[in-house]
Amino acid sequence: MPNERLRAAMAVGGWTYSTLADKVEVDPKSIERWVNQGRVPRRTTAMVAAETLGEDVHALWPALRQARPARAVSPELVALYNQRADIPVSTFVDMMAPAHEQIDVLVYAAVFLHEAYPRLNELLKERAAEGCTVRVALGDADSSNVQQRGEEEKFGHGIRSRCQLALMHYRPLVGIPGIEVRTHTTTLYNSIYRADDQALVNGHVWGVNAYAAPVWHLRRNGPGGMFDTYADSFDAVWATATPVGEG
Repeated sequence: MPNERLRAAMAVGGWTYSTLADKVEVDPKSIERWVNQGRVPRRTTAMVAAETLGEDVHALWPALRQARPARAVSPELVALYNQRADIPVSTFVDMMAPAHEQIDVLVYAAVFLHEAYPRLNELLKERAAEGCTVRVALGDADSSNVQQRGEEEKFGHGIRSRCQLALMHYRPLVGIPGIEVRTHTTTLYNSIYRADDQALVNGHVWGVNAYAAPVWHLRRNGPGGMFDTYADSFDAVWATATPVGEG
């Protein structure tokens, strides 16, 4: 059955089989089959075509509304913890200790790491000396989002002081080659602790302190998975964060 909605959308925009094919990077005959035979393209291709035409992808191809079967468990999920308090600090340390490429920490404060493992700074310096890039993003104690989190968790000004304490812990690392510390003002939906291709992601729940919220341990299993979603999220926050100066 012809796809008249697609035909009309192309006509309104002045698109031919050839011009749309060039934009979507497919053969013009494929476009012709989509229109005249009602063929349904792959989801990613359909999304590019719909965006090009300024149309909703599901309006052009309703069949794509069908949900794909969900996998019971992601191949990247190593473990799921009911709450962060269930995880010994050694789990974080053991993940970071062998890292040789990248260590990323995205938190508001997470002072539990230094409190339970006083050698954390030494570990990060050792990793950096071996060529590992270390990036630490802490919450800006004066930001409205940090203050709002304090109110939601009934922590009040406590979270602000913990952000300041976290900065005191990490400040000795400022200026060390391979290590950078920044502060961010974003709403923190997850705390992320990454070491190479592994990550511990501490989800945040409204009104619940981070130590009582779930944590999922991920190991990267190819591009486009859960791990990359959180790694990209870190990069996006990092790009908005402010470097901490020495002193």
